[in-house]
Amino acid sequence: MTTTITLPQHPFGSEITTTDIIAQMQTATGWEDRYRNVIQLGKKLPQLDDSYKQDQLKISGCESQVWLHHQVVNNHYYFIADSDARIVRGLITLVLAAYNGKTAAEINAFDIDAYFDSLGLMAHLSPSRSNGLKAIVEQIKQLAH
Repeated sequence: MTTTITLPQHPFGSEITTTDIIAQMQTATGWEDRYRNVIQLGKKLPQLDDSYKQDQLKISGCESQVWLHHQVVNNHYYFIADSDARIVRGLITLVLAAYNGKTAAEINAFDIDAYFDSLGLMAHLSPSRSNGLKAIVEQIKQLAH
């Protein structure tokens, strides 16, 4: 028996697009400004209900705790995620803007590396944050396989 969980309305994927985020980051005056933008985006991310904060929904490879849940509706993938770290919550928004509401083909075709490069963030993230971000992306790609 399959249980359908209704995902809460998410502010990313349709209201905030990758194009919006790239434009916002390109107007930033430096790394600190980009960092603040990421944290501000993370503040808009809804907190997950504790019922979603289960061990089987945790992403391994992240230094911070990160939970990711998904549901497929009409061949489109919808994600909710959260973290206990402010900057990671912001990084999650960048990923959700790229993947939320997309088909498996769209998820797998999206050039996430070029997207991250256009944001000018990767060179400034610590190795553990960078690896955690990659772990979130990899988990989404595996789910959309």
